[in-house]
Amino acid sequence: MPAGQALDLQQVPVSELKGVGPKLEEKLATIHIHTVLDLLFHLPFRYQDRTRVTPIGSLNHGIEAVVEGEIMGSAVVFGRRRSLLVKIQDGSGITSLRFFHFSAAQKNNLKIGARIRCFGEGRWGKSGVEIIHPEYEVLSGANKLLADRLTPIYPSTEGLHQARMRTLVDQALIMLAKSKALPDLLPPELSNELDFISLEDALNYLHRPPVDAVLSQLEAGTHPAQSRLSFEELLANYLCLRRLRELADKHSAPPLPDKNKLVKILLASLPFALTAAQQRVGQEIARDIEKQTPMLRLVQGDVGSGKTLVAVMAALHAIENNFQAAIMAPTEILAEQHYLNLQPLLQPMGIEMVYLSSKIKGKARVAVLQAMASGQAQLVVGTHALFQEGVNFSKLGLIVVDEQHRFGVHQRLALREKGNHDGTYPHQLIMTATPIPRTLTMSAYADLDCSIIDELPPGRTPVNTILTPDSRRDEIIERISNACKDGKQAYWVCTLIEESEALQCQAAEVTYTEMQQHLSNISIGLIHGRLKPKEKAEIMQAFKAGDIQLLIATTVIEVGVDVPNASLMVIENPERLGLAQLHQLRGRVGRGKQESHCVLLYKSPLSDVAKERLSIMRQSNDGFYIAEKDLEIRGPGEVLGTRQTGLMEFKMADLMRDAHLQPKVKLWSEKIKTSHPDFIEPLIKRWLAGSEQYGNV
Repeated sequence: MPAGQALDLQQVPVSELKGVGPKLEEKLATIHIHTVLDLLFHLPFRYQDRTRVTPIGSLNHGIEAVVEGEIMGSAVVFGRRRSLLVKIQDGSGITSLRFFHFSAAQKNNLKIGARIRCFGEGRWGKSGVEIIHPEYEVLSGANKLLADRLTPIYPSTEGLHQARMRTLVDQALIMLAKSKALPDLLPPELSNELDFISLEDALNYLHRPPVDAVLSQLEAGTHPAQSRLSFEELLANYLCLRRLRELADKHSAPPLPDKNKLVKILLASLPFALTAAQQRVGQEIARDIEKQTPMLRLVQGDVGSGKTLVAVMAALHAIENNFQAAIMAPTEILAEQHYLNLQPLLQPMGIEMVYLSSKIKGKARVAVLQAMASGQAQLVVGTHALFQEGVNFSKLGLIVVDEQHRFGVHQRLALREKGNHDGTYPHQLIMTATPIPRTLTMSAYADLDCSIIDELPPGRTPVNTILTPDSRRDEIIERISNACKDGKQAYWVCTLIEESEALQCQAAEVTYTEMQQHLSNISIGLIHGRLKPKEKAEIMQAFKAGDIQLLIATTVIEVGVDVPNASLMVIENPERLGLAQLHQLRGRVGRGKQESHCVLLYKSPLSDVAKERLSIMRQSNDGFYIAEKDLEIRGPGEVLGTRQTGLMEFKMADLMRDAHLQPKVKLWSEKIKTSHPDFIEPLIKRWLAGSEQYGNV
């Protein structure tokens, strides 16, 4: 590096640290550590207290501690497994150290009369509390001192030991101290108002907490040093999403004014009136798409609130302005359902519709692609196949993305690029039936305007949810028999297609055979993701028509399926699913005026977390309340489906824990844009460099 040039730790590869060769560099890369800055931001997830010796008499089960004593016995013992058992005493008590893996040299070193200091977790054993495979040293004149600070434990990977991680972080901290290469990017007035320490001090504290640090605070993630980093990361995330929106607003979009023709015809053909919430959201969308900048709007609505109809109204605005509209759904069954439900509504109006998925092949596919490219197809419904190579639109004016959280941001942007016509981009309407807590909306969707359909159509009855152990299976089957005899229909939902002893789940195909034996007088259907699209469509149509009374299904029926006569649902192994997914499944019943029931058929024993989750389902039909609880229990990555899409990979922040910071983040982002605009790019680069969704809008 040339003399006088400032060191940028974001550009210094970890290979420049002592002891990092190609193999270690590869292991570090698997946990996303490529540079010295990555290493500094790779923070401990917990700490050990090795700063003091605990009397052996005070050693408890489940507690990690340093103990020191004299070896009073050492022998190889034979039980179910051969082990080396070493007994030590210190005057306050006696404990055993047990080693299942040991060498002859190790055994010889641990001889009677030697003094030993060791660290480990107390566990109940045959003769009281013992420590399995402790870290230890036989004390001599040159023995190590006790730690003078808490010992960090880092997220790691196979073959990358904690001692090595700590050595590397020590080097990184020394490099940071010498170079002063990590400028504070929070304005001084912000740090003063919120009483924040410097970024360098925060990193030093969290990697090497002093002996008087409050361990409980650190483990809860609420220490001021942690809040300082969380705030900066949330700020960088918010600034980035708002910048994406500003960039999008610089693009042009086709204005799609309401010509008050097609929507009027559609509404006149419906046997019901729109709810006030649907009318309000419809007007918000209509105002957006009249503009010459691309709409980016998220519509949230609970199961059955009528989001699809609002989206169709927006599509009609595009069509009557001679543009195409596309509706993209995450699964074939939902996309097919949209297509089949919209045909009888739109075909009488003379609107040309096509359906596209990856399973449509040959001449049928060629015909669909030609209709799209020529503009003959006014409304295109499909899966992720819509943004594949070779798929082209003539004039795409509106994109509707259903169940947004199932798609990566890059997939949504890829479809938007399909509509790029001479620098003009289509409007985007994002829909989700998974209500997103406001905390997450502010953080994860700061680039979108948000609308909420917070009203269900009149006449919808709450679903009565019942928790039942699998031991009462026969009673449930009898209940289905009686319901079907009374002219009702039912779902039986399994979580797997094929039998798996390891997961102890009843498979859909096994259940189908079982139900045919038990309920021979009832018409039973089977649907799962491995069926061909035509087969799935035929089965769903038969169920909707009432020709099938009991439908055995996997979670492919989670969203979009609308059969008002279905009033009973059984979900097997509900403990395996998230609350949001259970709520979605339950939303398939209660769509008519009759009383509806959902039976959660669980396998005993349930864990405490599973009990808590299932009791929430029993207590509430409110999707937003359930989403809040799901967020508390499972975290944002699971709720938004982003473990796969990479939308929210936070290094330090926790959206639930740090919710109280969000209003300040929003406030200060505006102040920084006005007073310190030069901080924005370095902040985004520091925290979000390399994240796919931040590269290109």
